Amino acid sequence: MSKIISVIIPAYNEEKNVALVAGEVVSVFSNIAGYDYEIIFVNDGSRDNTQSEIEKLANANTKIKTLEFSRNFGKEAATTAGYHHAIGDAVIALDADLQHPPALIPEFIKKWEAGADVVIGIRSASPGQSVIKAICSSIFYKIINRISETPIEPAATDFRLIDRVVIDEFNKLTEHDRMSRGLIDWLGFRRDFLTFVAPERLHGEASYSFIKLVKMAIASTVQHSFLPLRLAGYMGLFITLTSFIGGTIVFIQRYIFDDMFGWNISGTAQLAILMIFSIGIVLMCLGLIALYIGSIHNEVSGRPLYVVRSRKN
Repeated sequence: MSKIISVIIPAYNEEKNVALVAGEVVSVFSNIAGYDYEIIFVNDGSRDNTQSEIEKLANANTKIKTLEFSRNFGKEAATTAGYHHAIGDAVIALDADLQHPPALIPEFIKKWEAGADVVIGIRSASPGQSVIKAICSSIFYKIINRISETPIEPAATDFRLIDRVVIDEFNKLTEHDRMSRGLIDWLGFRRDFLTFVAPERLHGEASYSFIKLVKMAIASTVQHSFLPLRLAGYMGLFITLTSFIGGTIVFIQRYIFDDMFGWNISGTAQLAILMIFSIGIVLMCLGLIALYIGSIHNEVSGRPLYVVRSRKN
């Protein structure tokens, strides 16, 4: 019996790309013996004709399925929905803009058959990526891997193959503010890597804006590390000790040695400096704590991660 590979393709305003990427995936599997496939398009609330284009493909090929969200929930939710509905022995996620080359699918399968539970696509180059975005990405991975309890592979992408066992465990996770590849890294299992060069996007513009990347970086930091929360306590302890030592020195030189050093710092000035400094630290600590409170609120609110408007198998 042939093994089934589920191919998940999140799509947001990709009307000109969905037919191209589906055609390439179908062409790849026509040349792989012993494997069957399904393609799951997850329409993440597109505002163009993406859904109608996907439905045309699904009507022409019963192996193409579609999930249509009621609105835009984001790529992470779309990718997760694909994992939830995939039935394959392994699942491959790739972008609809063809910057994740479907031609590499046989290489992913080879590494999977060789024993890897997760085969991660590592992007060695990405034409068109801005210098600022590349620098920020590099800084993010350096920071997160220093403070995180779960190291995340730099330049890793959502373009990866995941074994059925890993998918079943991933589907048990309930986080709302999520970075799927970080959660998969947290699960562990045997991993292998496949390096690729991302080709240029053919049509449209990337929907994953810089702001969305920043939000995902913040959410990932909160999810995978308690260091920012600990820093609030460390800073409070540091400020308490230094304020006590500084206050003691000022008190001794002014009231015991009668301002022998000539600092001439009035009590009002001392109090004002101390209050402003302390208030700034308190507000910064509250801001850090608020990130975690916000994350807790999202998790306990019980809302679904996504809402499916229509589904076609």
